[in-house]
Amino acid sequence: MTSLLPPPETFKKLSIFFPMWNEELYIHRAVGAAVEICEQLVAEEQIADYEIIVVDDASTDTTPQLADALAAADHHVRVVHHPHNRKLGGSIKSGLAAATGDVVLYTDADLPFEMLELVRALRVLRTYEADVVSAYRLDRTGEGPRRAVYSFFYNGLVQAMFGTRLRDINFAFKLCRRQVIDHVELVSEGSFIDAELVIRAQRSGFQILQIGVDYFPRTRGVSTLSSWSVIRTMVGEMFRLRSDLKRVEPFRRAGVETPAGTGAEVA
Repeated sequence: MTSLLPPPETFKKLSIFFPMWNEELYIHRAVGAAVEICEQLVAEEQIADYEIIVVDDASTDTTPQLADALAAADHHVRVVHHPHNRKLGGSIKSGLAAATGDVVLYTDADLPFEMLELVRALRVLRTYEADVVSAYRLDRTGEGPRRAVYSFFYNGLVQAMFGTRLRDINFAFKLCRRQVIDHVELVSEGSFIDAELVIRAQRSGFQILQIGVDYFPRTRGVSTLSSWSVIRTMVGEMFRLRSDLKRVEPFRRAGVETPAGTGAEVA
């Protein structure tokens, strides 16, 4: 019997990029997990090709050398080296600029979620014709009380200032279609860039959906994202960019104005 349903969407190329600063303890695990899930997706014909991008943010350990060795051993792996440290915002902008896929995932080197979640995220992107899939942590107790408290107030402040409905806006799991990356121009150099990406995409009218994922906290190395200097920079950028973000106009597709994305949640 011939099916009347259209064939499922196959993405031509998936790009996964990791911002890295002194991640010698994590780089092999991160790249290995990304390659493994991409090979699975190719075998299942969900994607035709893939690339893994390491953005080395002027690391002072052996991360640059390890990244270059991985790229030399596998043509799917590419490395972007920063001559000087540009923090998270600069690294994400470099990763987005380097990515050539029609769908792009950004995440952290410490793998805060099981990479298998990417299969579900791609299915949500395809099934619900979403433009962005943004994940949130189902259980945040592993990150410690201080980070949980500041994240609670930070997310509330972003929601109040910009009218977003997204939870856990700074979590490092953003899966975007090429159209979003080509349209959204990011400014932030600090950790506010996660929120800036979502806010600009949502106010441009792109459809954003959320999924909950199990969270695996960092067990090696040191996270700098909860330091007071990072928090001050993040909040400072939020207020400096407030007027600019509020002026973002809906993106027009084929002459039709797209309504603002809602940030709805998918179980």
